[in-house]
Amino acid sequence: MDAVNNVIVQISDVVWNYLLLFLLVGTGIFFTIRTRFVQVRRFKTAWMRVFGGFSLKGKKAGKDGMSSFQALATAIAAQVGTGNIAGCATALVSGGPGAIFWMWLAAFFGMATIYGEAVLAQKSKKRDENGEVVGGPVYYITHVFKGGFGRFLAVFFAVAVILALGFMGNMVQSNSISDAFYTAFAIPRWAMGLVVALLAAFIFLGGISRIASFTEKVVPVMAALYLCGALIVLIMNIGNLPSAVASIFVGAFCPRALAGSAAGMTVRMAMRYGVARGLFSNEAGMGSTPHAHAIADVKDPEEQGEVAMIGVFIDTFVVLTMTALVILSSGVLDEMIDAGTTGTPVAQAAFATGFKGFGPKFVAVCLLFFAFSTIIGWYFFARQNVKYLWGAKAVLPFSIIVVAFVFLGSLLKVELVWNLSDLFNGLMVIPNLIALLALSGVVAKAAAEFRKK
Repeated sequence: MDAVNNVIVQISDVVWNYLLLFLLVGTGIFFTIRTRFVQVRRFKTAWMRVFGGFSLKGKKAGKDGMSSFQALATAIAAQVGTGNIAGCATALVSGGPGAIFWMWLAAFFGMATIYGEAVLAQKSKKRDENGEVVGGPVYYITHVFKGGFGRFLAVFFAVAVILALGFMGNMVQSNSISDAFYTAFAIPRWAMGLVVALLAAFIFLGGISRIASFTEKVVPVMAALYLCGALIVLIMNIGNLPSAVASIFVGAFCPRALAGSAAGMTVRMAMRYGVARGLFSNEAGMGSTPHAHAIADVKDPEEQGEVAMIGVFIDTFVVLTMTALVILSSGVLDEMIDAGTTGTPVAQAAFATGFKGFGPKFVAVCLLFFAFSTIIGWYFFARQNVKYLWGAKAVLPFSIIVVAFVFLGSLLKVELVWNLSDLFNGLMVIPNLIALLALSGVVAKAAAEFRKK
């Protein structure tokens, strides 16, 4: 088993840190050029489109889909997860402060990629046998590639999503929750797992309307809670903030000029861990969030493309950046690097500099919101692919199996399962990017015509 696990780790390392690192960033640059920097030109309009009619209680989602904001909230539920806490901390420990700069750069280009994903998902959406709107990469993959090749890519993508997100990915999320609550509150892992599984079952079985209602309320509240807590810690460490910001830029280009353990980092390490963790966090180009954006009830596909860009901005430039600034201004990074500590404990130590003993508990509560909302988002993405492969009749048994995996994930941490999750997360990107690049002309034309309007 160890030998199999080592092989999976090596393959995953090649896929994520070499192949996808260049493919995802390259696709983002390509779409940025083809759409004439849509993330810059349309940012103000996109921001107003999201927050101009902001409400925690929108219309009830149904067969015609969700509101634009509900679709965005469902996408952000998946984007803003453990990666914004544990992933950010891991990038800082492994790549130094400069990793954050490369996260920003990847997110900037990723905003153009996710614009293209959302536009194509809107243009290719369909109705299932029950008349419910469905959509996602499988539909634009089969649109651009006809016949057996298109079907093969779509099935490969669908299976990868179901395994990576619906099953293994959600085990990872529930394990993060049970670990954090056991450490912070000494709550037994099985008890926390049972609570999370029951809550998940309640939302899953309510269908699209309950998922939309949950995300539109919980996502803004969880983001506000976390950002307020981070802001308080930053104010308490305000004297260290200028040097924290400076270390991001120094670490990105001249890490040896930094003081402490971070000086041992290289530009290559900062770039590798920053880009990889950033892309894993905001999911631009991965083919996950288009499942939500596809069913937004909007007049023009380009409208949801603009809304989708704000999801990447909030994930990386707001939430993830606040985590990074808290860690860097707290002064705990060098100590964590020397100790070999990574992940959530780094963030908990940083918040403890401001909140003392309440710091780890605060992070645990936020992690509950982040990870649980990701479970809901990833379940929904996988659900759309289950429908594509086996029809609406398969949704109920799939939901029950996912609930069981959520509970098991809180108890077990099987290294092979975790590494397989990373691998399949990477593999699902490949057919999505192939279709995106093949349909880039459609996105460029749509952006140009919408600009004229």
